[in-house]
Amino acid sequence: MPQGSQPRRVTLRDIAERAGVSVSAVSMALADHERIGAGTKEEIRAVAQELGYVTNSAARALRGQRSGTLALVVPATGQHVFGHPYFMHLLDGVNEVVNEVDGTLLISTNPDERHGVAAYERVLRSRAADGAIVASAAANDANVLRLLDSGVPVVLIGRFPRIDDAVTVGLADVEGARTATEHLLSHGSKRVAHIAGPRNHQTTTDRIAGFRSAHVAHGVTAKPPVVHGDFGEESGRAAAARLLDQFPDLDAIFAANDEMAFGALCELRSRGLDAPGNVRLVGYDDFGVSRLTTPALTTVTVPAAEVGRRAARRLLQLIDGSVPEPRHETLPVHLTTRQSCGC
Repeated sequence: MPQGSQPRRVTLRDIAERAGVSVSAVSMALADHERIGAGTKEEIRAVAQELGYVTNSAARALRGQRSGTLALVVPATGQHVFGHPYFMHLLDGVNEVVNEVDGTLLISTNPDERHGVAAYERVLRSRAADGAIVASAAANDANVLRLLDSGVPVVLIGRFPRIDDAVTVGLADVEGARTATEHLLSHGSKRVAHIAGPRNHQTTTDRIAGFRSAHVAHGVTAKPPVVHGDFGEESGRAAAARLLDQFPDLDAIFAANDEMAFGALCELRSRGLDAPGNVRLVGYDDFGVSRLTTPALTTVTVPAAEVGRRAARRLLQLIDGSVPEPRHETLPVHLTTRQSCGC
């Protein structure tokens, strides 16, 4: 080991991998929870001792006493969080459950784009929350593992295929994107493009997968065009401009959220084009803007408030020492047809 370097802290995940059990099982065994058998507890504790595990002080305090506070961790700026309809609906659902148990909700965001760990650090270093819900984390965000390994009860919003033992609440995004794309193809569209979200998010990966699978099902052999945005209106407009410049035969766009779809609609109008006359348009979310545009947006309706409610209830189960089954809950989405697709 280089001089002056510190040994890596042994985590719950290290113990889980050595013992062949889940991180949740390790956490409950070290907390002497009754759901874990005596033999399993003994084996896990032996592995912990062998690896030199030191109990996290914040997690130990959480087990010893409760604050009645749940944390909603969003690794983005507050301006992004409070300015985006998705988070407001999600927050509404979480807060509803917190109010039911007469608790307190702590919202942790990042101060700016450069400080990507601040939202996590507030929960890891403090004793302010009994558990945390993490929303909109990137698929490769190492801080998610840090939070899980700390022993703090955590529920992740979204799909995290690389963290199979985590407790998650997600959406059927592959199916939603496939349905939206199939709808455009069924209208007779020949060149359908997708304005996708940020590259490092699992929702982006899943919606692209659904978009492409619909083309395969319809016998389209050419790879359909995909341009990435950041879920903001301006990025949707810029993406639409690129698509229209590159593909003169473009006749349909499926956007990964309604704000980018609205941006695409603005770009169409600036060029003297309209939806659905020249380019059919479908969005994703259905949080309000879809009903205010002219024409009204056909979109995939997402139950964001229900995602928040389910995540909060699952977190309360974890705090009480019970692991929700199944660990991964996926809520359905559905297509809401309006005028922008030609219906």
